[in-house]
Amino acid sequence: MHLNADFSRRAVVHAGRLEWVASPMPGVHRRMLDRIGDEVARATSVVRYAPDSHFSMHVHDGGEEFLVLDGVFQDEHGDYPAGSYVRNPPTSSHTPGSAAGCTIFVKLWQFDPADRTEVRIATAGRGFGPAGDRASVAVLPLFRDASEDVRLEDWAPGARILVPAPGGLELLVLAGSFDERGERFTEQSWLRLPPGAAFDGVAGPEGCRVWAKSGHLAAVRSLG
Repeated sequence: MHLNADFSRRAVVHAGRLEWVASPMPGVHRRMLDRIGDEVARATSVVRYAPDSHFSMHVHDGGEEFLVLDGVFQDEHGDYPAGSYVRNPPTSSHTPGSAAGCTIFVKLWQFDPADRTEVRIATAGRGFGPAGDRASVAVLPLFRDASEDVRLEDWAPGARILVPAPGGLELLVLAGSFDERGERFTEQSWLRLPPGAAFDGVAGPEGCRVWAKSGHLAAVRSLG
């Protein structure tokens, strides 16, 4: 499967408006945002676990990055409530599931093969800090290395937001909304901009919280 596989082009998916698609595991459903491959794939998705559902134990040969959107995600390493950000690097393994049910935003097979850095951050209740000269933006850093910068951002109501994206940019709306190119982005809306683009948007009247990742598309090969 090739879905939004041309990384030289802007891509938009309003995931909150999509039907859920069943995965091979009972009780686990997906909304696909981009994908190259079948069940083993470079993929970005929103995944919903029904109560008492789980995947079997597996190794993340290409790494896994996820943010818990609601509920509590669980594996043998711990419980991850809403707001938890996790990076499971290549060669890591786990048996994921959820007793109460949960929804996560997840990216697979998008790590440097040599990366072995594990990250587990409980963002709920953490304070956001200033974003340099971006007066209308507050930031909570999640991960940064030589090729990518991952963070949560809070945008003030009605603020114009400008973000250069020399290495590409991805945004997922977590709360509130923003407008970009005359299009309204609400909860679970996803935007990907190619390297060399720039984001120019306006936060909604209630403000906006986004998950943001930048720099990571500079070396990605596109597939039509």
